[in-house]
Amino acid sequence: MTARTWGMLLVLCGAIFLEGINVAMLNVALPAIRADLGLSTGELQWVMSAYVLGYGGFMLLGGRAADLFGRRRMFLLWLAVFLVVSALGGLASEGWMLIAARFVAGVAAAVMTPAGLSIITTSFEEGPQRNQALLVYSGTAAGGFSLGLVLGGLLAAADWRWVLFAPAVLSLLILLAAMPLIPRTDREHPTEQRVDLAGAITVTGAIMLLVFGVERATHTSAGWTAATIVSGLALFLAFIAIERRSPAPLVRLGIFRSAPLLRANLAGLLFAASFFGFQFVAVLYLQELRGWTSLETSLAMLAIGADAILAPTLTPRLVNRFGNPTVILGGLLLAALAYALFLPIGLDWTYAAMFPTMIILGLAFALAYGPLTIVATDGIDESEQGLAGGLLYTSFQFGAALGLAATTAVIVAATGAGGTPQDLLGGYRAALLVPLAAAGLAVLVSAFGLRKGAGR
Repeated sequence: MTARTWGMLLVLCGAIFLEGINVAMLNVALPAIRADLGLSTGELQWVMSAYVLGYGGFMLLGGRAADLFGRRRMFLLWLAVFLVVSALGGLASEGWMLIAARFVAGVAAAVMTPAGLSIITTSFEEGPQRNQALLVYSGTAAGGFSLGLVLGGLLAAADWRWVLFAPAVLSLLILLAAMPLIPRTDREHPTEQRVDLAGAITVTGAIMLLVFGVERATHTSAGWTAATIVSGLALFLAFIAIERRSPAPLVRLGIFRSAPLLRANLAGLLFAASFFGFQFVAVLYLQELRGWTSLETSLAMLAIGADAILAPTLTPRLVNRFGNPTVILGGLLLAALAYALFLPIGLDWTYAAMFPTMIILGLAFALAYGPLTIVATDGIDESEQGLAGGLLYTSFQFGAALGLAATTAVIVAATGAGGTPQDLLGGYRAALLVPLAAAGLAVLVSAFGLRKGAGR
């Protein structure tokens, strides 16, 4: 690759790194935000839920917008929006201001993330070069999340507002570098294709209702949750009916005839559900039961960030030798092993007993995340690369919401009214079965694809 090509890749890696640290840093800073702004538990939950709702709800629309209106244009525009709302969030003096800023930041990330991915998949020739670029990209994304846990602890210790100002500063630097490095293409002029407005409204509403229903499942009644999810499914059915008849559909339904794409999205959803469920349980165990600080907890989970090194170095060699499906299966098996090793947690566990789970999970991420991205976009027409990226990241986001809701529900049910250390420990052990089961299902999905000889 030329120096300019490397520069473009590094800029796009910077954007996905930004998205990763943005989520992770805010997680660690929530207690400080609550203390400063005087937020209730419900309002504090919305600081995270608002971002998830904007991110998950608009991802599919954002990916298609990149295909229709220009990937470079959408990437730069929404990166600038992300910059502004991050700074405004840092200046918030009321809870509703911060929540509104987080929702718009989620929408901005929902457009710029699939746009950035599709710039890579359309700029690099399909094969080893694109695979290498995607593995570097995915390793940077996961590394940003791991590093964000530590950075969030450090910044929140000084002032939680820096958790939002820091991404704004980084956004500015990336924006200035991206303008000369990301080349203009023929797609940078608005397409003459008519925008499928009815499809856009119904699918965005459907995804938002489903994510919202799952995200709030443990905070409201079962009837309300069921009504929300049923409404989301009804909008999905309406969306499918609209797309079948639309002369210029937002989502060409024929894209779902690709079995590798479907398997990659389903495995990605389950993989994200397992990881975010595990992370939630591990953080509660370390902080609420063991009394570790936010920074100590972040450092304990830093070993997972080993994938930032392994993804661009080890994974390409394994992919070239064994193929993407085999490497994905190996990564998912390692994830299941990591969760199983954490099941017997006790009240006096040392970090040495936890470390195998953390480092194996880092290796699992390195083997699964990047190759899943490759399979989900491989063989897709250039005009639909943004859509393919939007589908994959929607799967990841919905999986994360599903994993968090399921583990929370199990903890609440298993712990009951008991608040003793033994009660909490029993609840955490029961909740750890959720990520283990999700990883096991992902293994079955990927093993079926391997048996069919899918992929290259």
